[in-house]
Amino acid sequence: MRQAALVPPQIMAFPEEPELPPRRVADLPGIVSLGMDELFPDVPREIYLRGDDLSAVRRAADRTLAGVDLSMIRPDDTINLLCSEHGFSILEGGAYAEMLRTIKDVVEARTGCRNMRLRFCVGGAKWEAREIVPFYGLDEHFGGRIASCGPFDRGVPIETEIGTLYGLAKVYDADWIIHAHYDDPRELYFHHLMNRTLKAFTMSYARLETRSVYHKNFDSRSGNIVPQAIFDSDFVQSRFAFAAFLVTSPAGVIDIAADNDMQRLNQKLTANTLKSFGKLIRLFAEIDQCVAALDAGRWPWYLHAGGLTSGNLFMAPTDHLDLDVCPARNTGLKHVNRAVKVLLLNYSWKENMHGLAAFYPLVIAGRRLAEGLTFGAVKRARIAEDLEEALALAIEKAGTDQVIVFDGSYGGINLSPSMSEFLLARAPEVSRRVDEHYLPLWLKQRGIDPATV
Repeated sequence: MRQAALVPPQIMAFPEEPELPPRRVADLPGIVSLGMDELFPDVPREIYLRGDDLSAVRRAADRTLAGVDLSMIRPDDTINLLCSEHGFSILEGGAYAEMLRTIKDVVEARTGCRNMRLRFCVGGAKWEAREIVPFYGLDEHFGGRIASCGPFDRGVPIETEIGTLYGLAKVYDADWIIHAHYDDPRELYFHHLMNRTLKAFTMSYARLETRSVYHKNFDSRSGNIVPQAIFDSDFVQSRFAFAAFLVTSPAGVIDIAADNDMQRLNQKLTANTLKSFGKLIRLFAEIDQCVAALDAGRWPWYLHAGGLTSGNLFMAPTDHLDLDVCPARNTGLKHVNRAVKVLLLNYSWKENMHGLAAFYPLVIAGRRLAEGLTFGAVKRARIAEDLEEALALAIEKAGTDQVIVFDGSYGGINLSPSMSEFLLARAPEVSRRVDEHYLPLWLKQRGIDPATV
């Protein structure tokens, strides 16, 4: 039975990015939704989905933080609570913001320490912090003790086993740091879910030079030694209190996890990601032809459909979770998925759009959107008058009416009826293969006992 399209999460406006679209792809006639429970009934169920009561997130955070040791924190100490911008792109950001607020409240109540500062870490420019912090009331909750941190800020040297690397001085200017992050499976094609919990120690908490080492000086898997080296350093270990993660499945937010032991936490979160998202990842790899509609905030590789980011489709069908077959240097455009025949752009941030447009035919929904993009993206694109025309042009050029929409949705996927039928037909066999072959393999390669999952 075909369901009406899901109402996608709202797109947050930013002055540096294109103008928000007047309509979403989900508003178009003929777009339906496919629920995660229809595809894979065993996907872990959500405690929070867009628009739900955030009290469930707070209860989950309270419950897991009760098991965290805070005895190292004294009332007169200083604490930096570290968050990263992409967490606010998950289901409109409310759950991530509630996790941050709860951490502050619990730590203060248990330790008597009132010197917690929020460090808002960004990938590039800092204007995201200026918009996001007041939107979620974080400035009020933290009493204004908030600073944004970016890769061009003043660095601090960190002596590691692989040499001197550079963290951000404002990240580490406290007695203790709390690593508050999220587990959605973005960039699997780069880190292959190896120490995913540590990735932010380069990509959020380090200077540009060290980030570049991670991206450019190593082949894709070996780059994971950089955040590991930073985290294992005496400099970081002397400040690390604990980590807390927003835990997700394709159904939505399913829990909050926290621990003083990052290895133990990493094993738990890795097992959850493999079990929760593994089937959807392999199902995306089954797609033989489609139009990929981009219709959400943030960069075009990071838009969610059923909680899985668009980059996982662009880099399919290679199994980037199998550590025996992933090739080195496999993140270049020459490796992108040829099953994507056309990109339909209704909204995304402009950065990196030109790279995708160099490989995929691009149809842009309206001239106002095109005006907000870079010349490199627009020069190769077809610009439609409106969204309806853009969809028609994309389907015609692709030669298929199989459309999948990356609009930030969890709990289900917005798509065309033919795409829904395709995925439903292949889901049972994908589920069987993952249960019998892929999941045991992935877990064994990472030293996780399948009997404990």
